[in-house]
Amino acid sequence: MTGVTYRHPGLLAKIATTLDVLSGGRATLGIGAAWYDREHEGLGVPFPPVAERFERLEETLRICLQMWDPEANGSFEGKHYRLAETLCVPAPVSSPHPEIMIGGGGGGEKRTLRLVARYGDACNLFATSLEEVRHKLDVLRGHCDAEGRDYDRIRKTVAYMGEPATAGDLDAFMRDISGYTKLGLDTVILVPRLGEPAAWIESFASPAVQRLAGLD
Repeated sequence: MTGVTYRHPGLLAKIATTLDVLSGGRATLGIGAAWYDREHEGLGVPFPPVAERFERLEETLRICLQMWDPEANGSFEGKHYRLAETLCVPAPVSSPHPEIMIGGGGGGEKRTLRLVARYGDACNLFATSLEEVRHKLDVLRGHCDAEGRDYDRIRKTVAYMGEPATAGDLDAFMRDISGYTKLGLDTVILVPRLGEPAAWIESFASPAVQRLAGLD
């Protein structure tokens, strides 16, 4: 998941396309409005106000979709970005284009989830609580109705950073996560907070995948 501020959208679309071609069509472009001001300041990356970041996010999504449309190789004129030519060669392997996952799990009910309904193939929420995630999915459903999108065609995912995953407590993790599957979430993205992620994958993530596969 990248922030919209880190790369020019034309280059971002090309990067995602290259990954899609090299992976045989398994790429997902994960993107959000960006949030980590300290990282921006530390790296010398401009950090616009939140309203501008969301404007840039929507323009970036439009640019990516235009670049991935073989019939739309013309210019793009937006408030923040201007491209003379939206040609993308080689074309993506994925059809009709690489999956677009829009993140902003901590909030974003008015703007982020509206962008998911309008442009996204998948959303990413934080696994904070069943009540909060249920509410956000209800909001997303309302945005889909307003945009004329099929809610069920959007893949719902959660990012999980709970202590059971870090501690390697598989039973506690399954108790935490099982309720989310009943809300229609089909993917759990685990975020390790350890110094040895490869060992953690072998000891915890691999058996967790097997257990998750058995949930209804």
